[in-house]
Amino acid sequence: MKKWQKVLSIGVATAFLGAVTVGCGGGQNQSNQSAPSGSGQNAAKGTLQAIKDRGKLVAGVKYDTNLFGLKDPQDNQVKGFDIDIAREVAKDILGDPNKIELKEVTSKTRIPMLKNGDIDMIVATMTITEDRKKEVDFSDVYFKAGQSLLVKKDSPIKGIQDLDGKTVIAVKGSTSTNNIRAKAPKANVTEYENYAEAFTALKSGKGDALTTDNAILLGMQQQDPNFKLVGGLFTDEPYGIAVRKGDKEMVDEVNKVLKKLHDSGDYDKIYEKWFKEKPQQ
Repeated sequence: MKKWQKVLSIGVATAFLGAVTVGCGGGQNQSNQSAPSGSGQNAAKGTLQAIKDRGKLVAGVKYDTNLFGLKDPQDNQVKGFDIDIAREVAKDILGDPNKIELKEVTSKTRIPMLKNGDIDMIVATMTITEDRKKEVDFSDVYFKAGQSLLVKKDSPIKGIQDLDGKTVIAVKGSTSTNNIRAKAPKANVTEYENYAEAFTALKSGKGDALTTDNAILLGMQQQDPNFKLVGGLFTDEPYGIAVRKGDKEMVDEVNKVLKKLHDSGDYDKIYEKWFKEKPQQ
């Protein structure tokens, strides 16, 4: 797999601005109204076969994370790096990247939705951790990020050493919340349901800094250049695609797709499409 060892240097990219809406819009199989077979049925015959029988892959993705999964208010379509990767899995299984339903998840809801059989896999900026491995199985690493801080341009905060007594915004269910409490124990951590709410809170002055993975923060910075990233990287955040625990067949399928993307050079094309540079070696 590719390894990224420094902060992504992203040029000016087209940001999909606008309010994040709940639920799916019409077109391109993004409706929330049809759900996959229940977890019991999927477990009985296997997720891969259930996808083929259903004729579509149901992927849990973010709707509020610029560059990875963001709903474009102009056409109601969810777009981003994670979305393109998910479509490649659908293409390999069903022969068509559009045979996919993109169901909204948050950091808090994604594992319960996977366990309940609401989705077939999670492609949603999800860091591989030992605790999460107890609940789900992960693919190989498909993206390498690291935690950082986003602050206003005129903020005196330069890094985690400046967070004592400050209010730091994080998102519920993310690894960032625990990490920042460990790295800056004297900071006041406020949690929000999703990244859209968290960024809105930062812009309205409800916190001094927002913390999550640097790639996600860079997407926010593109939406509003009045903010900047500081503090470098103080964690490693390898992203994986999650499937139900014990579903080796699905893990093998996803890993096969990731390998094909790397071997063909298509992974680099998708990466450059969103981040405007080649992935770090």
